[in-house]
Amino acid sequence: MDTPAPQRVAVTDQAAELIRRLVEQHGHVMFHQSGGCCDGSAPMCYPHGEFRTGVNDVHLGDLEVEGVAEGVEVWMSGPQFEYWRHTHLTIDVVSGRGSGFSLEAPEGVRFLLRSRLLTAEELAGLEV
Repeated sequence: MDTPAPQRVAVTDQAAELIRRLVEQHGHVMFHQSGGCCDGSAPMCYPHGEFRTGVNDVHLGDLEVEGVAEGVEVWMSGPQFEYWRHTHLTIDVVSGRGSGFSLEAPEGVRFLLRSRLLTAEELAGLEV
């Protein structure tokens, strides 16, 4: 039996439910984590293609969300990735309004990242 390839990103059930609602309202969506303070400390959810990724951004993977036809791309700025390259990130959602232009802002909730260190085996199986 083949072992599934390691993943850098995942999503909680609660965040997946919110993503489904946002896709119903806005169409295909994506995430970008810029780093830094304020808005940069939380993953921002945008309509797919509205946020333009640059050559230094790193594609962490695509979230497979049940009920959403297309994978939800998750990106991180290159400098931020240097700090987080050894971590597995899970997108979650909590009560409280975040700031910024993320699509969930009007919902009274905000996305956030939960992290854990990747195992040596997981790191060995990742390309980036």
